[in-house]
Amino acid sequence: MFFDYIDNYFKGAISLINKLNHKEVEKTVGELIKLKKRKGRLFLLGVGGSAANCSHAVNDFRKICGIEAYTPVDNVSELTARTNDNGWETVFVDWLKDSYLTKKDAVMVFSVGGGSVEKNISVNIVKALQYAQKIGSSILGIVSRDGGYTKKVADVCIQIPVISEEKITPYAESFQAIIWHAIVNYPKLHK
Repeated sequence: MFFDYIDNYFKGAISLINKLNHKEVEKTVGELIKLKKRKGRLFLLGVGGSAANCSHAVNDFRKICGIEAYTPVDNVSELTARTNDNGWETVFVDWLKDSYLTKKDAVMVFSVGGGSVEKNISVNIVKALQYAQKIGSSILGIVSRDGGYTKKVADVCIQIPVISEEKITPYAESFQAIIWHAIVNYPKLHK
């Protein structure tokens, strides 16, 4: 039983790799090359396991690519103070405002569902993206499910296909890492 589960899990991962839209990954690299040329900053947003991925990705974009990158989830004191004082729904948009987001910058979302006001899921991401749109910042995403609000408004959105309803989250969060590692190691993005 245990080996069947593991075997099926990894077969699912292989299936996912074969279903990824490589053109969207290439377009994302292209957007990041433009971001780097204009000396823009990259702000990564995510919650739960995607937040942890944002923290790791900030390191890679800074260290490997030389892109100035940040995520609000790296400062738990500020994140929780903003949540306490202003609410969870506005925690990211307020942080972007205080980070002086500009049209030279880009916001990248790592999310399982991409956010939805209607479903009351990751509304903090939706509000942040609405603000990024207003400012004219580039919007990038690595999401799953139907892509949510992120897919609707992103300049480029890599959608991780759903191959198993029971395993959407583990595959989505795992493939965020596979995809951003492919991106940061793209030769034209190296320092």
